[in-house]
Amino acid sequence: METRKVTFTNSSGLQLAARLELPDGEPPVAYAIFAHCFTCSKNIKAAVNISRAMSSRRIAVLRFDFTGLGESEGDFSSTTFTTQVSDLVAAAQFLEREYQAPSLLVGHSLGGSAVLVAAAEIPSATAIVTIAAPYNPAHLRRLLGDSADQIERHGEATVHLGENYFTIRKELLEDLETQRPAETLARLQGALLVMHSPADSIVQIENATQIFQAARHPKSFISLGEADHLLSNAADSRYAGEVIASWAARYLDVVDKAPLAQPEFQAADNRVTARTGEEGFRTEISANGFSLVADEPVSYGGTNEGPSPYEFLMSALGACTTMTVQMYARRKGWPLTYAMVRLSHHKIHAEDCRDCESQDARIDKFTRELELIGDLDQDQRQKLLEIAEKCPVHRTLTGEIRVDTTLKE
Repeated sequence: METRKVTFTNSSGLQLAARLELPDGEPPVAYAIFAHCFTCSKNIKAAVNISRAMSSRRIAVLRFDFTGLGESEGDFSSTTFTTQVSDLVAAAQFLEREYQAPSLLVGHSLGGSAVLVAAAEIPSATAIVTIAAPYNPAHLRRLLGDSADQIERHGEATVHLGENYFTIRKELLEDLETQRPAETLARLQGALLVMHSPADSIVQIENATQIFQAARHPKSFISLGEADHLLSNAADSRYAGEVIASWAARYLDVVDKAPLAQPEFQAADNRVTARTGEEGFRTEISANGFSLVADEPVSYGGTNEGPSPYEFLMSALGACTTMTVQMYARRKGWPLTYAMVRLSHHKIHAEDCRDCESQDARIDKFTRELELIGDLDQDQRQKLLEIAEKCPVHRTLTGEIRVDTTLKE
């Protein structure tokens, strides 16, 4: 994926910092906006993982810092819930002006409450997603505890939230109290996906129940299992992003033109892209628009969230073998119901290879077992075994291979 630094101006003339996650080498099928949680930033791990998981499914995602947070201009203490909604509308206007109007709005925690309100001012949004969102934005007051009383008495107070201190003014609390969530949800246009974890101790799952019950159809609910409020476990946030992309495919306006799950084959461009982050070995792969994940076992320092590179290599050999065998059987009109291949890979000592330069070296060996199901006679079965040896991937692996690597400037 490509991460592009962008800025846009909000209604107060302030510059808001953003990142636009774009699919690598392919045009987006849709654009989305991600709204982060209260006092968080666009760079919180959950926001990054969710955005990139969606981008791998060809949904471009704009994640930005609300006024006064992260790299954006402005004084956070002067902001309210309404100004955050206004920032969301400004983000949508920026996308419409510079790229394409957003079809999807995603909000985490209070950001989820904000996208529900902002949707009324973003007519292009046909799908809205809330993650761990409170039903009533005024829920924030309870989270502030005793600090809320200090804010009421003194007009403002400095509150310790997460790892930082923030000044919060009475205007924010008053603005939150004016929100009418039941009315907001009753007039919500577009499809709604509510995501929440029963283990969320910050915003209890009862909030998800209230949101779901107040909204009209089409609406869906996805449980996030044992995830915490901030989706601190990377596997939880990546899962959320993948589910959002799959769910949204049904509701995005462009889906009939360029399906997310089954993109049209482009024979002229068979490029595969792979991206491995700074932690672990989980690798996101895009192959002809299809999203794949590679990883290594935990014992090798990975998180075991996908096949290893060698398992992908065996998958290629296995798929090519069964395709080739079935293609030949169909051409001959033979009754092959299906073909199955089981493969394994291991290293063998060089002493088994007469041409190896060093006797201490090892060579790769693939073991392939072919199973043919159908009313075939022995001659047909033997011929299909011979054909299996001639599949293109087999020939590539046993032939001379050249790999040219260049460094992108």
